[in-house]
Amino acid sequence: MRPFGFKVLAHNLLPLLSILGAFSIVITFQAPHLAKLKHQNSSFNKAKLVTQDINTKTQLSFVKSMPSFGFDNLIADLYFLNFLQYFGDIEARQQTGYAIAIDYFDLILDRDPRFIGAYYYLSNTASIYLGKPEQSLNRMERGLKSFSVSTPDKGYYVWRLKAIDELIFLGKVPEARSSLLTTVKWSSQYPDRESQDVARSAQSTVNYLATNPNLDRSRLEAWNLVLNSAVDKTAIDRAILETKTLHSKVSVDAKRVMKLHRAIHNPKRLRPH
Repeated sequence: MRPFGFKVLAHNLLPLLSILGAFSIVITFQAPHLAKLKHQNSSFNKAKLVTQDINTKTQLSFVKSMPSFGFDNLIADLYFLNFLQYFGDIEARQQTGYAIAIDYFDLILDRDPRFIGAYYYLSNTASIYLGKPEQSLNRMERGLKSFSVSTPDKGYYVWRLKAIDELIFLGKVPEARSSLLTTVKWSSQYPDRESQDVARSAQSTVNYLATNPNLDRSRLEAWNLVLNSAVDKTAIDRAILETKTLHSKVSVDAKRVMKLHRAIHNPKRLRPH
């Protein structure tokens, strides 16, 4: 498998690097597992794993419908740990995919919509492993209704995650710009250096988007990452469709290696609002 590389992404979209920091760190740690995911010979019985996923989905739905008796945060923490076990079981995921990951997040974020750490895994899982950034955005938008500038602490990070999904997966420049402006507004209210750095980098990205940049190459990088990470057929098909929409002269071989047959000519430029 040939990585499509972050060097091209850095070269073509340098001002975005600061907001992509968390995103790229996650991918860096995952990269060594990608080849293993594609070629592992699992001894697991797929039928049993499918049944296990069905039972887990039923359990998550049942728990979500039950009263919490004041233990919302405890339930969210418990099922987040369960999700980490589910996500980390590489052999099982290679067999059955990541489809019920969203069910975990529906429960976790329903019980604790201010659980900032969960949003990082939501964005990563929904956008990259399921090829469904819309589902990530839908749940972020719902959770952000319970956020304010100060509660939870440094909640601006979720606005920044939202901007990443909007921008590099969906090319929604106006929406990403709005999310980044909120990131600037909220993070600038914190006096610590980390928050001030976030405010400056987000503002820099807003300024960059105002120059009407071509984001096609960076979006190709993002969907190629989905192509190399996904197990579910729907995610793979979506990644192929998105890459071909962005570049008509792209092909994907049997090993899911993307090949560009010529440079992009007269690309459509995205207009900021």
